[in-house]
Amino acid sequence: MNRSFLVASAIAVLSVSVVSPVVWAGNWGHWRGEDGNGVATDANPPVKFGADENVRWKVDLPGKGSGSPVVWDDRVFVTSAVALSSDPLGMHEFLVMAFDRNTGQTLWSQVAVKARPHEGTHSTNGFASASPCTDGRHVYASFNSRGLFCYTMDGQLVWKRDLGDMAMRNGFGEGSSPTIEGDMLLVPWDHEGASSLYALDKNTGDIIWKTDRDEPSNWGTPLVIESEGRSQVVLTGQNKVRSYDLQTGQELWSCGGQTERPAASPVATDDLVIVTSGFRGAFLGAFDPRGRGDIEGTSSVVWTRHRDTPDIGSPLLSGNRLYFYKGKSGALTCVDVSTGREHYVAQRISGLRTIYASPVAAGGHVYLSDRSGSIVVIKDSPELQIVSVNQIGETVDATPAPVDDQLIVRGEDHLFCLQRSEEG
Repeated sequence: MNRSFLVASAIAVLSVSVVSPVVWAGNWGHWRGEDGNGVATDANPPVKFGADENVRWKVDLPGKGSGSPVVWDDRVFVTSAVALSSDPLGMHEFLVMAFDRNTGQTLWSQVAVKARPHEGTHSTNGFASASPCTDGRHVYASFNSRGLFCYTMDGQLVWKRDLGDMAMRNGFGEGSSPTIEGDMLLVPWDHEGASSLYALDKNTGDIIWKTDRDEPSNWGTPLVIESEGRSQVVLTGQNKVRSYDLQTGQELWSCGGQTERPAASPVATDDLVIVTSGFRGAFLGAFDPRGRGDIEGTSSVVWTRHRDTPDIGSPLLSGNRLYFYKGKSGALTCVDVSTGREHYVAQRISGLRTIYASPVAAGGHVYLSDRSGSIVVIKDSPELQIVSVNQIGETVDATPAPVDDQLIVRGEDHLFCLQRSEEG
């Protein structure tokens, strides 16, 4: 237990404006929400907020990390890597933390591992970029090469597993997040060495299956879909997007066409899978998951797009609207997901310049977060309608978590709980 951090956190919590008790209803157990598409169906967070407006609490975070917060009932979970010296490759403490959603107080903070990173990372990346996930019974935290850890909701270690060291392209650092599905924890492991996709028993950490992948470094996260009564695991790749049978890890279908070093994660409707990439090129593909084998050039590729596609931020799928940025810029596009028909294209929005976080939707609005600390709220609509431009005062690289009437935001230095008031 990191006792010094517990004390410091208790002192650092700021309760700014909203202090009434909360009745918890929704959860956000994965960085892309309940179905992986970035939508909170029952949430209604504030649309206007700032340093002194609609802030329930704000708490200091130790170290550095861009993994997104996840929320279950009264708890918010976050990971971080705390440097213990000025040496970038010196000893770090890798933390898993739980905060009280009502007050911001630290419930527990565990040092998952104390270790030296084996290789460097990009200047805008850290060593805690993967987002945790939870099923309400356990919380899972991946520090990639530093290990995978399972805790109870009260912070007791259940199991840990070391899958070895990754070698990432150009020293960009690691960042793929695990996905929970049933009794499995799906762990992507694409790097410059031997790449693979693991399915672990989420209760024990034992390997259920491992599938080798002919892929270099990839920062995408697996998405589980249902098609014709069969569960598939879809994972992006520089060479191909591939889908695997959830129970066996057997490859079902694949398609080439992605750009270099994919980072955005897929989204899906009941009958389409959407995959995007946008570094040194542009690609968006809408695929029919009923195809088998290599589907490139077949009718299973329903539509494609080769401009204005996202690089790091994943697309948002809300209803029949697909939202995505152009590269890392704040130029936003919205299209009909079934046909690719454009509602609006590469629209510049004041306050948005450089994007790492993915858009999320809740309460009829879409939340767009910029590295400058701006969070722009627009209508979840085929027409671009700006509702508000908000500033929290520090870099936001992590995707916010909309739950109930709150928006949980992980900034560079603080964790924020923004809560709707009677005025919105």
